[in-house]
Amino acid sequence: MRCAVVGAGAWGTALADLLARNGHEVRLWAYEADVAETINSRHENSRFLAGQKLASSLVAENALPRALAQAEVVAIATPSQVMRAILKEARPALKAGAPVVIASKGIELGSLALMTDVASEELPDATVVALSGPSFASEVASCQPTAVVAASASDEAAELTQIVLSSPYFRVYTHTDVIGVELGGALKNVMAVATGIAEGLGLGFNARAALITRGLAEMTRLGIALGAEPGTFAGLAGLGDLVLTCTGSLSRNRAVGVELGKGKSLEEALAKRETVAEGVATAQSARDLAARENVDMPIVDTVNRVLFEGQSARGAIAALMTRELRAEVDR
Repeated sequence: MRCAVVGAGAWGTALADLLARNGHEVRLWAYEADVAETINSRHENSRFLAGQKLASSLVAENALPRALAQAEVVAIATPSQVMRAILKEARPALKAGAPVVIASKGIELGSLALMTDVASEELPDATVVALSGPSFASEVASCQPTAVVAASASDEAAELTQIVLSSPYFRVYTHTDVIGVELGGALKNVMAVATGIAEGLGLGFNARAALITRGLAEMTRLGIALGAEPGTFAGLAGLGDLVLTCTGSLSRNRAVGVELGKGKSLEEALAKRETVAEGVATAQSARDLAARENVDMPIVDTVNRVLFEGQSARGAIAALMTRELRAEVDR
């Protein structure tokens, strides 16, 4: 099939490479001219996915209309906070009926919209699919095995996404709970910042396990309030991605948290990073979304205080531990 991937960061590049290795004709849109040049000339994204040899058939484009021309499946892998603007630009070039697979993870600041909602608003005639699950880009590009979820209100679109992306090392399951799959992918980044902060402080495995478990409870609580299925958060897009991002050494969000735990400011923690740590922006929108829905999310609140309100990492963890005692399960 003719496929297009919009966004040539690490994840977008890995997805485009996967599609090309699956035998599809793939065009990858890159915002940066040097990224497109190195992909086409050296079959490597030396800026965002250095050291990974890409499929020789993969073609990168700097012009969005050329990348999208006649694409039968389109994947969007841009940073979440610029996705709306890019979709506006993409709309005239999209082929009618082509599924739009949202691989970006986040909650839009201000509107508090999930990425599939942003896509549906900007592309009202498109069938939208959410793609999420435990999938570090470099491991996918190295053909190491993983499993993810493609969720859509359209069974046909989810199944087409499953067929197009699935390979011997990339297993895709279908799902109908778009809200749960999207929220899991977005909120796990905030929890990864929290576990990174604990690690930077020198806290142990006990603290990390507690944060992951209670983080999952917060994610599920907000998901239920928004209409998601509780069981989704026990699956690949919930627990699976949460464990990976909170514990894996390749996690950008965890790495930012580690620097904060060591006493660096947010500006220092983000300095010289080419790649986006989505958990920083998502922390703000998650807190606002929880407030709108009257949902208690103390870990999300704690991350925001460290990121944006000047609270020390150690003081924030102490405050989290000394909150009012309560039952583990909501009643």
